[in-house]
Amino acid sequence: MKRKILSLILALSVILALAACGNGGSAQSGTKGETTLTVGATAVPHAEILKKAAPLLKKTNINLKVKVFQDYVLPNKALAAGQLDANYFQHIPYLDLYNKEHHTDLVNAGKIHIEPFGIYSSKFKSVDDVKDGATVQISNNKAEQGRILMLLESKGLLKIKPGVDKMAATLKDIENKKHLKFLQPIDPALLPKAYQHNAADLFAINTNFALQAKLNPEKDALILEGGESPYANVVAVRKGDEKKKAIKELVSVLQSKEIQDYIKTKYKGAVLPVSD
Repeated sequence: MKRKILSLILALSVILALAACGNGGSAQSGTKGETTLTVGATAVPHAEILKKAAPLLKKTNINLKVKVFQDYVLPNKALAAGQLDANYFQHIPYLDLYNKEHHTDLVNAGKIHIEPFGIYSSKFKSVDDVKDGATVQISNNKAEQGRILMLLESKGLLKIKPGVDKMAATLKDIENKKHLKFLQPIDPALLPKAYQHNAADLFAINTNFALQAKLNPEKDALILEGGESPYANVVAVRKGDEKKKAIKELVSVLQSKEIQDYIKTKYKGAVLPVSD
């Protein structure tokens, strides 16, 4: 009889364990109606902003768990696989390109901030100093190439050919008046280290990686993107999840005055808040 009871208890334990494993990254309800959201993000500024938002979400019975990633590919893979409820690290052109290349259906649940892209140089103090034939190091993120070229064009270092969609422009679409030499593109996370080693004359660096490298975009960037940039960073979710109450609350808190003020104070212009 005791053996039968023990067997039943063991079987019940296995069933409960399997049920718990099956929940994956889907928003889970906890005690007292609390919902847990697992959100993937890069360390700076996204994870920092989420951690600031966590106490505000707690007041609405949402327990926020932040999973930090060091690259731009895994957060979308994890989201598409159901291991995350949302991610917050990318702008809309990158999200669109990822969906196209990986046949996924991730959507924008809300715009949060802009990270003005910067061109950095330890060799030149101003754009006027940039020499003919200067070397340029860019990232291998295809969605950023048009953005970088527009930034260089804004200061007369090159020209994007007439009739070309500037946001989709590539190196084949430019009139290279200063004969800039573009080096082999590298992973965005490696750009700050390449800058520190003077591996090129000019570097196009994402603001989040520039901040991690202790660069001050406003002071250190040779060219800095303005707040009118169309590259807003968004909260991304699987299609349909943008309608969920917890996701709407997450976006609402991130767009709140308290978080917007935090972004302005914390990053001093290196990160600019936006709202839909």
